[in-house]
Amino acid sequence: MFSVAAVRLWNSPPERLGFLVGLVVLAFLGLVAIIDLEHRLILHPVSLVGAALGLVIGIWLNGIKNTLIGGSFGFAIMLALYYFGAFLMGWLARKRGQVLEEEALGFGDVILSGVIGLLLGWPGIMVGLILTVLIAGIVSFIYLLLKLFTRKYRFDMAVPYGPFLISSAILLLYFRNFILQFLGW
Repeated sequence: MFSVAAVRLWNSPPERLGFLVGLVVLAFLGLVAIIDLEHRLILHPVSLVGAALGLVIGIWLNGIKNTLIGGSFGFAIMLALYYFGAFLMGWLARKRGQVLEEEALGFGDVILSGVIGLLLGWPGIMVGLILTVLIAGIVSFIYLLLKLFTRKYRFDMAVPYGPFLISSAILLLYFRNFILQFLGW
């Protein structure tokens, strides 16, 4: 997806984003995705740089009000899901008599949602989160089927969520008109 976005960026940079800024955002999102896929975590210093980047670019693209609302909304929604997942995983662990070893959703994903909310602004973050859920559902379903067919399925398998958040952000930043037209919006 990153190479397709880079080619798209070179051939036809987003009107308001431009090539250089678009390349910086793409590099940042690519770095976060690679770290999350390899280590299943999103580093806080990287998130801090992303927040600064998202704030500056978000204000440029969406204005200060929509940028701050988008960042707050993205953070708040994922924070609520983070606490719900922690509650549910804790309840399941107690029910099984086990010790909770892993979170359902990492706090780095919560912060990343805030950063993406800054980039997409309001109401773009709503579309971004809906798109994230759709992409994550489709990819996870295919992944689950492959694991079932190869008999490597485990109940406690986890998939990092950051790349799904990043995929929706890339689609909306670089392919916005196509995605909105495809969704009928």
